[in-house]
Amino acid sequence: MEEQANTTLCPRLSKAMDLIGKRWVGLILYELLTGPKRFNQMESALPISGRLLSERLKELEKEGLVERSVYTEVPVRVEYKLTEKGLSMGDTINAIEKWSKQWL
Repeated sequence: MEEQANTTLCPRLSKAMDLIGKRWVGLILYELLTGPKRFNQMESALPISGRLLSERLKELEKEGLVERSVYTEVPVRVEYKLTEKGLSMGDTINAIEKWSKQWL
């Protein structure tokens, strides 16, 4: 019976670890925990190229963790924010931050 539970859990855990373990994803989510950000704000705050930041944001959007909002102003304003699903990772990300401060 335990083997069956592991078979069900492991693919989900593996997918979650693949997602948040992807380079820069954790830091992007951490940056968005404080609220909506424009692309250039995140690009300035993170040591990441614009191309890679854009790629990661698209992946996070596809996973339903990040929402992209376009405001028809002059100039056009684009903001990224965490969805409910993304915000639910806040405790996990903060726990990883706390652990890293203590142990790394």
